[in-house]
Amino acid sequence: MLYFSRWKTISIWAVVLLGVIFTIPNMLTQSQLDSLPGWFPKRALTLGLDLQGGSHMLLAIDRQDLIDERLQTTRDDIRTMLRDAKIGYTGLTGTGKTVQVRITDTNELEAAKTALATLVAPVSSSMFGAGSVTELALEEPEPGLLRYTLTDAGIEYRVSNAVTQSIEVVGRRVNELGTTEPIIQRAGADRILVQVPGLQDPTRLKEILGKTAKLTFQMVDQSMSPQEALQGRPPAGSTVMYSQDDPPIPYLIENRVIVSGENLVDAQATFDQRTSEAVVSFRFDGKGASRFGQATQQGVGRLFAIILDNQVISAPRINEPILGGSGQISGSFTAESANDLAVLLRAGALPADLTIVEERTVGPSLGADSISAGKFASVIAGTLVVGFMLVAYGTLGIIANIALAANVALIIAILSILGATLTMPGIAGIVLTVGMAVDSNVIIYERVREERQLGRSLVQSLDSGFARALATIVDANFTTFIAALILFYLGSGPVRGFAVTLAIGIVTTVFTAFTLTRWLVSIWLRRVKPKELPKGLVRFVPDNTKYSFMSLRRYAFTLSALASLAAMTLFFTMEMNYGIDFRGGTSIEVQSKSGTASSSEVRARLSELNIGDVQVQEFGSESTLLIRVEGQKAGDNAEQSVVEKVRGELASDYEFRRVESVGPTVSSELAWSGTIGVVTAMLAMLIYIWFRFEWQFGMGAILATIHDVTMMIGLYVVTGIEFNLTSIAAILTIVGYSINDTVVVYDRVRENLRKYKKMPIEQLLDLSMNQTLSRTVLTGVTTLLALISLYLFGGEVIRSFTLAMIFGIVVGTYSSIFVAGPLLILFKLRPDSVEADDKDKPAVPAGAQPTKS
Repeated sequence: MLYFSRWKTISIWAVVLLGVIFTIPNMLTQSQLDSLPGWFPKRALTLGLDLQGGSHMLLAIDRQDLIDERLQTTRDDIRTMLRDAKIGYTGLTGTGKTVQVRITDTNELEAAKTALATLVAPVSSSMFGAGSVTELALEEPEPGLLRYTLTDAGIEYRVSNAVTQSIEVVGRRVNELGTTEPIIQRAGADRILVQVPGLQDPTRLKEILGKTAKLTFQMVDQSMSPQEALQGRPPAGSTVMYSQDDPPIPYLIENRVIVSGENLVDAQATFDQRTSEAVVSFRFDGKGASRFGQATQQGVGRLFAIILDNQVISAPRINEPILGGSGQISGSFTAESANDLAVLLRAGALPADLTIVEERTVGPSLGADSISAGKFASVIAGTLVVGFMLVAYGTLGIIANIALAANVALIIAILSILGATLTMPGIAGIVLTVGMAVDSNVIIYERVREERQLGRSLVQSLDSGFARALATIVDANFTTFIAALILFYLGSGPVRGFAVTLAIGIVTTVFTAFTLTRWLVSIWLRRVKPKELPKGLVRFVPDNTKYSFMSLRRYAFTLSALASLAAMTLFFTMEMNYGIDFRGGTSIEVQSKSGTASSSEVRARLSELNIGDVQVQEFGSESTLLIRVEGQKAGDNAEQSVVEKVRGELASDYEFRRVESVGPTVSSELAWSGTIGVVTAMLAMLIYIWFRFEWQFGMGAILATIHDVTMMIGLYVVTGIEFNLTSIAAILTIVGYSINDTVVVYDRVRENLRKYKKMPIEQLLDLSMNQTLSRTVLTGVTTLLALISLYLFGGEVIRSFTLAMIFGIVVGTYSSIFVAGPLLILFKLRPDSVEADDKDKPAVPAGAQPTKS
């Protein structure tokens, strides 16, 4: 077991060396990276928006907008086709998802169906593989009446195409802003994810993304005044539209479109040489130039309107024909607004309105603070864990620390290779991994000590310790890995980053424990030739403890039952402090530009904006405030209105460090996915433990985990800590940690059941608890050292998350001993329920017999 062939040695160190090489770019500046050889990897970790600043926006396609547009197109097509076929009709109407028309002469019904056959013809669709989809279904509810209904497949086809087209348009718009490495991708069936790192002005980004940018040139109907049209009825074929002025000016516009934005080939922000005003110069393609020239020739002396998203930008008079295919748009622009309009026109129009259903924006100053705090907390955590291992294990502690350093290097290397995004919860995942990575080494070392106490030689003890610890470590880490996977698939944004780092950390931990640590131990044995296991400076848990844990089980059960009942009672009687992730609303972190911030003053100023309940509290320092505004319950756009109102009120006195806005659509989905995540993770782990052990073990582990989850919920209710997406990450991590701890204990129980078939179950559980007590304490302490460092030095943003984790680690350690163990007695587990592998096993080892409960 401790022998390594040459190729194994080379393989182990090749992996470690590659990890170090791929980690190095994260420690160098860009100029240093440029000076490296061409073959050297230069890809560094991508920092999340919460670390470097920037904007995250989730945009949703307006399905109803697409449906309405398709119905209008269908009505126009029916009208045109029937007229071209010279077929009489009446009652052409469209409502909901249906358009119907009555053919005047029933003898022409078949001719009408033939003329309209293209409406129900299938169209090819990549979303249905190589097949096709029919957008409209034809019904004939009564003779002469044709009814065309949009199919669900047709709507999905339109939505899918609209998302694809919108991604292209949004990409062109964002790239025009000069940002670096934006992420624009599909998110689900009808949504688009936009992430722009390092963005200094998120307001401008929202304005550019929020416009459909459908540009049209239409004639002004001057047959009557707009006021007369508003008071009476507009002429057929004309509609009243308003300008962008304040107050808006009404215009009576002919519905006929002369030229649309599709015919534009270029648009640039310039200045009018006569007035020095900012304008937008445009140029048409050949078709657009011809149509525009013809219209201006026929309309000399008339007004024509330039319309953007149904708002009149300007309505100049045609003094002479415009035949060159170019012109300019004026309308009280600033230099920036003219440039933004030019960007929109060059990028093209969106096929449908995009609604911002979720926004998370972090200012660059907060990002820099988060990076600094994360680095400092990581250094402190690493120093404490390394020092603790040296104190606890001496020379073996040095070996564990070398493996730990390699472990961290491999985590960062894999994240860099995958191009993963590192967020603040991701840093928390790495720090937590640092604390948990020593767990495998602790299990191995404690097992080696036990083997040595049984009288085996040092080499035999080390060999047997690694072999016996393998199953325990795999079982324990695999359960945590299940939680990480489920968190990744059901989570979103920063929570996914946490899941990625946790999952990678588990894999690298198992690898380093059973390859690098074993290799280092084998080299130490051959070179030093020790006679005895090295001892640390302090033995935190004495050898051969005889604590009678099971004698306390009734008290523990009573305490746990009362605490769980109290937690659930509080949960149903008190309102938990749900964050905007689950109830919708807006959360804004601001920092005063002139020293101390006044929460009462800000609260008073915002209360006059008529935006509902506003909470303002100090956040981390005297100059920083956290503002929470309740959900508006008026659709997703209402949340964006709140952000703009608050920004307009406070921008002159406060720097906006962080903005999070979640609409009702996304908040309900996040609440559901969070609940499903916890339940799914527990069910998956129950199935795994049931498969690996017996049903009593599976039920015991899950009930103990339910106890831990209940306690965590109780903590959020009692303390009022905000319950948000990171809280789900904390709960799922504690679920994994608690199961990990419980599996280690249960694995020893299962082993002892095979060895001591006649020992009373209470004594056998006490023996198992005592044998794993040192590992339980040491792993808990190292994990807590890492988390406490993150809590104290990781910054205010992550503080509530780490506090919940600290509480969960303590509760999880308690439940693995005082809840999971006694439940096996309750479920009537007996030694003969597991078949012995070796009937000749000795009785209880000398010195390890616990007192009878």
